[in-house]
Amino acid sequence: MSKRIGWIGLGRMGEAMAKRLVKAGHDVSVWNRTASKAAPLAEVGAKIVATKQDLSSCDIVFTMVSTTDDLKEVLFAEGGLLSGKGKPRIVVDSSSISQEGSVEVRERLEAMGVGYLCSPVSGNAKVAKAGKLLQVASGPKALYDEVEPCLQAMARRVMWVGEGELARVWKIAHNTMFGVIIQNLCEITVMAEKAGIPRHVFLESINDSVLGSMYTRYKTPVLTNLTFEQVTFTPKLLLKDMDLGLSAAKAHGVPMPAAAATRESIARMVGRGYDDIDFAVLLKEVAADSGLEIKSENVKVSDGLES
Repeated sequence: MSKRIGWIGLGRMGEAMAKRLVKAGHDVSVWNRTASKAAPLAEVGAKIVATKQDLSSCDIVFTMVSTTDDLKEVLFAEGGLLSGKGKPRIVVDSSSISQEGSVEVRERLEAMGVGYLCSPVSGNAKVAKAGKLLQVASGPKALYDEVEPCLQAMARRVMWVGEGELARVWKIAHNTMFGVIIQNLCEITVMAEKAGIPRHVFLESINDSVLGSMYTRYKTPVLTNLTFEQVTFTPKLLLKDMDLGLSAAKAHGVPMPAAAATRESIARMVGRGYDDIDFAVLLKEVAADSGLEIKSENVKVSDGLES
């Protein structure tokens, strides 16, 4: 039987992921705090609802919001998804939140008879639009098996990593590495440029080496041409995830000196007022610390996402 799917949260990632669900033929209804952001979903066939409670009759509701508090608000606060008489059978959350917050949400949902899966992703909005996300999930395996076709519509690969909040641990580890890599990539790129290698040439060589990845490739255009206004992820959000990573490491007794140093670098960038700008602006900060004035190279380079 076809399932009725609800979606809450249409930021950069949420919009791209929900669109793929609609385009795959799923029956999707969406709600967003800023109603105008839902318009692009209506254009591809999604239904727009006026309130979160209008989604309570759906079989599955996906959420993609910024913080633990945001998730609690859209689910449980006055006017929230579960604040009325109706309730979906399953809630799937793809936000980046703490393990502890996720435990609390799971306990409250399961006490209400609602199934719960964590399902964070690897990739930004451009990766989502290209259908190249990796999507992992944790929670009851039977729920995962039921939701898996929806996840497959949004990603190149989906994985169940275990019970409970293990997908949160995965996402925290992933985004901690995400921060450490951009820190090091900016450092070595500045070093190479200061020595005389053009930035785009150096980045291309890294992409084609054993060290290259989807990540280094899709950051190459912004690092080459300094198009930091094309935001995929902000310094403030990266700082939040670095803090989550270090908190998890402390809880498990794991020293992470590289992550700790990166966290301070990102915190300094946030303190300097970088707000609605791509986190790759870190390159500019590293260059300034090195006495190098960087400029756009105005070179067309591939992000590795074009089909």
